[in-house]
Amino acid sequence: MIYMNKIFAIITVLLVAHTVSAETASPDAETQQIIEELGLYESDTAIRDNPNWNPQRIVVSLPAGYAQRMPGLEAQLRKNAGTATLVIDTSETMVPSAEVLAGADAIISLCTQATINNASPRLLWLHSYTAGVDGCADLTPAQIEDRVFTNSKRLMGPAIAEHSMAMLLSLASDLPAYHAAQSDSRWDRSPASRASFGELQGKTLLVVGLGGIGTEIAWRAHGLGMKVIATRNSSREGPDFVEYVGLPGELSELAARADVIVNALPLTSSTTGIFNDAFFDKAKAGAIFISVGRGGSTVTADLIAALESGELYGAGLDVTDPEPLPADSPLWGMSNVIITPHVSAVSADSMKRVAAIAAENLRRYVDGGRLLNIVNMKAGY
Repeated sequence: MIYMNKIFAIITVLLVAHTVSAETASPDAETQQIIEELGLYESDTAIRDNPNWNPQRIVVSLPAGYAQRMPGLEAQLRKNAGTATLVIDTSETMVPSAEVLAGADAIISLCTQATINNASPRLLWLHSYTAGVDGCADLTPAQIEDRVFTNSKRLMGPAIAEHSMAMLLSLASDLPAYHAAQSDSRWDRSPASRASFGELQGKTLLVVGLGGIGTEIAWRAHGLGMKVIATRNSSREGPDFVEYVGLPGELSELAARADVIVNALPLTSSTTGIFNDAFFDKAKAGAIFISVGRGGSTVTADLIAALESGELYGAGLDVTDPEPLPADSPLWGMSNVIITPHVSAVSADSMKRVAAIAAENLRRYVDGGRLLNIVNMKAGY
């Protein structure tokens, strides 16, 4: 009996030691800085508390393009995988086959219907390189239930916010007109004689969707001397540099006050087509519309009509509906529109952050700790 008690005591000590080690293990200094600066949240519970947690086989999508933009990621993932088998899938589609995913309990890739369809019944955790998970919008409750989803929310916020400001400043200063003259080698000062949008200082900017990206945009707009108002779905809380935070039902009222409207919304059933003819009719005349959320939240035909009628001064579009934008779309030929092909999130710094958090979440998963950036799949973000 004494012998069995000693064995039990040793096992208990080992289990406690493992738990303490997993709980107290911390990320490297650079990753910790990302977590703190961007306010990334941990899950309420440790993944080890999930009865299905048993790290054995982890599949990571890492095609050549991603590997080049995130050098060192594969080595860090292999280090953090510990004794679990790590499979690197280099297929350009970023949809690992059912054969590759056989028996996998974790996936680091994109959240898509095709990937989940190919997934093993053992799949517990999927981490998406992207901030949006609308690629998984059509999953069935059975495909979501008992699984944990994480993503890269907030990590692209700084890059998207700077891209938004670049488009806004360009439109407000008529830079597209001057760039067109430059392309023709013309010294053309005529744009300066036209009615302009004016300076940004003192104007009001409305952020629609005050999440991680929206907050980064709001901070930069405030720094330019703008009054910032916003809407968010969860609450009326916001940082000090946002003067007022309204709920979704106040969108039209706030749009009527805004000189600049920025779409930073995720795509959900409630946000699809929200920027439509009725919205643009109620928006302040001559406003600039910047869209860096998802293209499906804007009714393209209604946006074109608002630009053609002068309801909107101009638009900066990093996202469109559909994507790619068809070559015959009137938007291409509009002098008051700037279009970029859904690239605002892509920068060397944002890809470093994406790589760091993907590797950190893998470390936490294998250790059984609290994962970062949990996605509420029912809400869609």
